[in-house]
Amino acid sequence: MKLVRRRFETPVGPMMALASEQALCALEFWKPGRMSRLDARLRRWFSPVEIEDGTNGVIAQTGEWLEGYFSGAAPEDPRLDMRGAPFELRVWAALRQIPSGRTVSYGEIARQIGEPAASRAVGMANGANPIAIIVPCHRVIGSNGTLTGYGGGLERKKWLLDHERGQLALTEFAPAI
Repeated sequence: MKLVRRRFETPVGPMMALASEQALCALEFWKPGRMSRLDARLRRWFSPVEIEDGTNGVIAQTGEWLEGYFSGAAPEDPRLDMRGAPFELRVWAALRQIPSGRTVSYGEIARQIGEPAASRAVGMANGANPIAIIVPCHRVIGSNGTLTGYGGGLERKKWLLDHERGQLALTEFAPAI
């Protein structure tokens, strides 16, 4: 499979997108440790894979999505090609149902997918999410309400949640004109 790779600068640091002509396959915070994890994931789920730097329609749409998200718009998600184990796919589908600016616990996700005792497995699937922000794993928190593990780092997680809550406050409490 041929994938195109492009790096984007964002308010929370550089991100790397990988896409086929049809769909976005990965959107990661760029840092060396995360890239080896992504490489292993690509070998497992997209093999054989050929990657070249550049752009295509999906990469362009991803850039527009990032620009819209960080400017406070509600952009339309690019088409996604998420490959993983069946359990991971169920968790990632549940993550996509969490509204912007809201949070849920790992246990809540486990109950939502019909696996109430699987909160730790949900945490593992959450950490394996290959499409940051668009598949909002940053919206999952500990059962006691604390921010817990995030591949991009807890400072980014907090920033993303604060950004979304600020935008939510603007839309929920904006006076009618």
